[in-house]
Amino acid sequence: MMLFTEVRGLPVLAPEPAGGGPLGTVSSLTVDVGSGSGSGSVSHVRFRDGRFGREKALPWDAVDTVGPGAVRLRSAAVLETLPSHHDLLGRRVLVETGTEHGTVLDVAFDTRTARLLALFTTRGELPAGRLLGLGGYALVVRAA
Repeated sequence: MMLFTEVRGLPVLAPEPAGGGPLGTVSSLTVDVGSGSGSGSVSHVRFRDGRFGREKALPWDAVDTVGPGAVRLRSAAVLETLPSHHDLLGRRVLVETGTEHGTVLDVAFDTRTARLLALFTTRGELPAGRLLGLGGYALVVRAA
């Protein structure tokens, strides 16, 4: 298990046969909430190839390992077109009933399966199974 804030800023390393060198630094993780089916998972790793480099994205299945020191890839399948993205960190959280539940401070996820485990908000912890949708305005969760 890791937190989004622990992954942000990690170097993204090319696969070993390709030299294993750095391709860039993780800028964020893209989440697929799963069309209201609950939980959600990391679908893409977004990174920059230098301080002012343009942002690039890799599908999660290109990731071999995620650890405290780096994100190592099994393939360097960089996408030409960036997938749509709404950053979870700092996102407003709304309960389906319309009540506000603070903002997202961090997200715990399984580094092997990419499944979200929990969201940590300014008003407490939420299980990832309560996720309903993610958009430009807010993250929507099921009522308890």
